[in-house]
Amino acid sequence: MRVLLGISGGIAAYKSAELVRRLQQRGHSVQVILTRAAREFVTPLTLATLSGEPVLEDLFTPPAPTTAAPIEHIAVAQAAGVVAVVPATAHTLARMAHGLADDFLTTVLLATPAPVVVAPTMNVQMWRHPATQSNLELLRTRGVTVVPPAAGYLACGMTGEGRMAELDAIVAAIDGASAAAIEVAHAARPTDLAGQTVLVTAGPTREALDPVRFLSNRSSGRMGYALAAAAQRRGARVLLISGPTALTPPPQVECTHVVSAEEMAAAAEAAFPACTMAVLVAAVADYRPLHLSSEKIKKGDPRPLLELTPTPDILAILGRRKTHQRLIGFAAETDAAQGLDWARAKLTAKNADLIVFNDVSQPGIGFDADDNAVTLLDEVGERHLDRAPKATIADQILDAALRLPEYAHHA
Repeated sequence: MRVLLGISGGIAAYKSAELVRRLQQRGHSVQVILTRAAREFVTPLTLATLSGEPVLEDLFTPPAPTTAAPIEHIAVAQAAGVVAVVPATAHTLARMAHGLADDFLTTVLLATPAPVVVAPTMNVQMWRHPATQSNLELLRTRGVTVVPPAAGYLACGMTGEGRMAELDAIVAAIDGASAAAIEVAHAARPTDLAGQTVLVTAGPTREALDPVRFLSNRSSGRMGYALAAAAQRRGARVLLISGPTALTPPPQVECTHVVSAEEMAAAAEAAFPACTMAVLVAAVADYRPLHLSSEKIKKGDPRPLLELTPTPDILAILGRRKTHQRLIGFAAETDAAQGLDWARAKLTAKNADLIVFNDVSQPGIGFDADDNAVTLLDEVGERHLDRAPKATIADQILDAALRLPEYAHHA
């Protein structure tokens, strides 16, 4: 789940760095939103380094590594799986209760459909004040999960309620909100692929140089696995052909593991006739070594000449053989200026129905990342999908594939 972690200006903000790590260990991706007061307690650089994501701070600061564009709060709010405010000061709780939207965090809180978790921390008298308790009760009636503070010695020197809850309790609350959000999302998810068979290729291929070394790329397989999972949730029988990855295949997906481009091509050709849709996400090596050494190439040996030969073009092969199938290919490029032109040419040359253009030169998206931002190209035109978790992008790609007129005719 994608967690937006809002940090407001209390002394307990120093614990946020450890909270980021705890959430990551639970499998969540984390992006941090800092209020102006929170920056007095913890630095954006620390949190950006730990989370691997830009820290969001100001609605109106020009885009920079630790800031966001003025309209990004809407995209961020919509993409969140859970929004957690830790610590939540009395001031932040009051702004939430009264619907104020005067900074990035409170604007996101108004714009997000995601569940919200708050972990209050403050002086004991502030905690007991009727205004604070009234604000908390109002937030609870709106479905906000409140992780109450513990009693103990406080930073102000007093003793009583107001000390932020332990991180284990906060993580458990975020996990619970995440699980509930997933259950609701699955219950509302369409079954528009019921009765269909969807082929998905994912991950990299490895082309051996010798018994030890190989040529490969940085693909993690996450986008392909996200598409396989999304298709399965929407009712399809899913045939996943996976290159070497560290991922576990989604439940109820039929997975075939391969290593080389030739193995992936053979598996895809065998599965394709039974499919109604094929989504070729795998980052297949374009070339393999012409000669495979039977023994490890030694450093002291004469410098070898590496001759390469093309591997099978799986998208082109299936494009020539398709009958009723809808064929979706990916185009990963590092040249944003010409990438769309190349993707458009690929759509025609490979007889594909849809090409997903992926600018992998952008930091934080594409290869080995939790998020993606792509452009969809078909014979009618193109449509850009803003940065979002790959699970979200996967459903949007399937939505686009189902809108293709010929697919609807044959389905």
